[in-house]
Amino acid sequence: MPDFDRSKAAPCLSTAEGVRLRDAEAGGWRRWGPYLSERAWGTVREDYSKDGDAWNYFPHDHARSRAYRWSEDGIAGFSDEHQRWCLALALWNGHDPILKERMFGLTNAQGNHGEDVKELWYYVDGTPTHSYMKTIYKYPQAPYPYEDLIAENARRKRTDATAFEYELFDTGAFRENRYFDVTTEYAKHSPDDILMRVRVANRGPEAADLHVLPHLWARNVWSWEEGHEKPTLALQGDGSVLAQRAHDVDRRFSSLGPVEWLFCENETNRRRLYGEEAAGYYKDGINDRVVSSDHGAVNPEHRGTKCAAWTWLNVDPGAEIVLRFRLAPADAGALDEAGFDAVLGRRIAEADKFYAAVQQDIEDPDARLVQRQAFAGMLWSKQYYHMDVRRWLAGDPAMPKPPAERLTGRDSDWKHLLNADIISMPDKWEYPWYAAWDLAFHCTVFALIDPEFAKAQLILLCREWYMHPNGQLPAYEWNFGDVNPPVHGLAAFRVYQMDRAMTGTADREFLVRIFHKLMLNFTWWVNRKDIDGRNVFQGGFLGLDNIGVFDRSKPLPTGGFISQADGTAWMASYCLNLLQIALELAETDRSYEDIATKFFEHFLLIAEAMTTIGEDGHEGDELQGLWDERDGFYYDILNLPDGSRVPLKVRSLVGLIPLCAVAVLDGTITRKFPDFAERLRWTLQHRPDQAKLVSRFGEPGKDNRLLLSLLRRHRMQGLMMRVMDDTEFLSNYGIRSVSKFHKDHPFTYDWDGTRFQVDYEPAESTTTLFGGNSNWRGPIWMPINVVLIEALYEFEKFYHDEEFTIEYPKGSGKMLNLADIGAELTRRLNAIFLRGPDGRRAVLGGNETFQTDPHFRDLIPFHEYFHGDDGAGLGAAHQTGWSGLAAFLLQPRKRSAGTLIPVTSTKGEAH
Repeated sequence: MPDFDRSKAAPCLSTAEGVRLRDAEAGGWRRWGPYLSERAWGTVREDYSKDGDAWNYFPHDHARSRAYRWSEDGIAGFSDEHQRWCLALALWNGHDPILKERMFGLTNAQGNHGEDVKELWYYVDGTPTHSYMKTIYKYPQAPYPYEDLIAENARRKRTDATAFEYELFDTGAFRENRYFDVTTEYAKHSPDDILMRVRVANRGPEAADLHVLPHLWARNVWSWEEGHEKPTLALQGDGSVLAQRAHDVDRRFSSLGPVEWLFCENETNRRRLYGEEAAGYYKDGINDRVVSSDHGAVNPEHRGTKCAAWTWLNVDPGAEIVLRFRLAPADAGALDEAGFDAVLGRRIAEADKFYAAVQQDIEDPDARLVQRQAFAGMLWSKQYYHMDVRRWLAGDPAMPKPPAERLTGRDSDWKHLLNADIISMPDKWEYPWYAAWDLAFHCTVFALIDPEFAKAQLILLCREWYMHPNGQLPAYEWNFGDVNPPVHGLAAFRVYQMDRAMTGTADREFLVRIFHKLMLNFTWWVNRKDIDGRNVFQGGFLGLDNIGVFDRSKPLPTGGFISQADGTAWMASYCLNLLQIALELAETDRSYEDIATKFFEHFLLIAEAMTTIGEDGHEGDELQGLWDERDGFYYDILNLPDGSRVPLKVRSLVGLIPLCAVAVLDGTITRKFPDFAERLRWTLQHRPDQAKLVSRFGEPGKDNRLLLSLLRRHRMQGLMMRVMDDTEFLSNYGIRSVSKFHKDHPFTYDWDGTRFQVDYEPAESTTTLFGGNSNWRGPIWMPINVVLIEALYEFEKFYHDEEFTIEYPKGSGKMLNLADIGAELTRRLNAIFLRGPDGRRAVLGGNETFQTDPHFRDLIPFHEYFHGDDGAGLGAAHQTGWSGLAAFLLQPRKRSAGTLIPVTSTKGEAH
């Protein structure tokens, strides 16, 4: 960690939490956190099947009885950084068929719109070192409707426009407010001394019973391989539980109130699952003791590897009961109820001071509330991720040998991959595995409150036990070899800038480390994803799932291949990102000038290819490369086996990505970097055909700034006319993924008796193309919106001294400059979450309880995507990794090193 200039650092770094952040590694404040997954069942890691059907190989029904191999899950979970000891909450309302130990949801096959969690919980607060964390779980008092949710969602059909996903609230489970708000808070008395406070509030009209069972258990590592010593949990004479394991300090789990302790083993109940004759106190023993009154299911000697502190409450209507638990080193001093609450109070006050400093430039209290919950969601979405692909493919020594087909099946080309780290997840239930481009966006949010973690995450993904030896970054565990957009250069440079603005110090060591690895990844793209070697790229689906006519990740039904407007533009953007990083590093090491020149020249080659490919005559000269002059839009080109090329005229985000390939070079480069400047001059003189393709290259702006962009001015204006048109891309809540034009004018393509079609669907798609959770045909997606906004701010750096305006919205007669348009698009995206003049939040949709009930209306879900017309939240409800970008958008921008970026410092000129 580099030193930082305290006189220039953000005020939040001077708070108690800020000081802990600076000393977190040495002081161990990161050792414990919310690192437990919310779903380990149904994951690829736990799938040892022949056919790779993870959902059916390890279903929810097995989770309570079957030991996990690679990770653990739970409600409101907390664990150490290696998930040796796990702490989580279990509940029982006296009516459910099983303990509520983990979140329930539908598998991909059960849901009419893909997998979907069927619970209500909210991440409310948290600090970067996890010195304080808070979450709320809403638990119905009536029997949980497991079968109803499965049956009704199976009945509903995707093609029925009114058949939206059947959610828990729709079942009537919360009728008359008959539910409990169960608030779980964690506070660290010291780095290894964890306090857990559980507050149970009855929102219903009558008294109701609730069984509360905080669980402590050891992750099972002893069942899979010989030689692992089994940990022990044992009840002590003072009423606490002693937790012991090899190579670790002894710990003590205790309750500040009376409880009944239950013990079993974190091992598979083979009798229940497989009908084998076996006796023991298995993983589901606590469940059987509480739900079925089976006294023989738990160990009467009060020993095991899993235990629970059982409290049976009867809670009056409107009343709240508080329970207190502690997991601490065995030699920690005593703590009474007053001392316990005092620690909680201090940590809450410290969290308040930290965020008061972070948010000091945000005046709107509702915006502060939304941003703080967005940060909380990011912090709660960290997870210990463990997978050794070589071991996973071959099987474990103590277990049956997996089917031979696995050795050539899923992820068999990634045998080098061995992950055992804390990683930011897209969503710990629906996506409890990292995704490469998701993680890049997560880091831009983390950089506002914890830039060290953001930098470490970007470095981690590029380490040799993640990055393939050929330079490819792992995509996600369902297919590590799939391809995500190369946004890591963009994220790395932005995190570097934000870290410098926050700490007052430029971390060049980080930039050098990430730059060298990104060059390897760039080379992989050039060698593997440019079929004809013409600098036009075919990246596959590139994270946009079903946005196109075909599934771009599979062989085309027509044969041939697609020249991708987005894939090629992403690579142009990657060139510019690495060019900017190289020039930044050249400030102190002139050897990077040569590398900057390399990326400058490669950018010109891509710009030329996008303009000239296929220029030999489609519809006269209207189609220039991937650009259609008549439509003023970029399209993918279908290259058929007979050599013909067909533009796939879908107006979607695919055609807007070229806007994002933009960089403005500071006017001082000709003085700072004479070798690089000489190469610029040589290109102007000897390659004027290339130079003219790049907007305003060779035509310096004020202070000799240079604009590098795929778009000449008239092309940018043409695209922006589409973006600013509310009958096309512009929604009241951001930029749609597909133009609304296609609602009445769907794009169709006929091939061999089959019609392929793309139309505008503002919510869930009716097609199963690319799987159940593919919804890129109209909804608003935060990440691409943010990249587009960032591009506008970059353009503004060049044009802000000119009279360059665009009509916003189209037809309004109102002309705005690019920075003001960026600010207006930001306002629209923020309007998804903020309370409007009518008191409603668009994200909460039409649910009146969510909109008006005081126990719901200020709890913010951060959905995966949003309705293209009304902004309602859709898809995964806790995908804060994507939509936590709301925190980034709500942060006021400051001018730092000539760039407008969201920062937590008051230094610099506010925009």
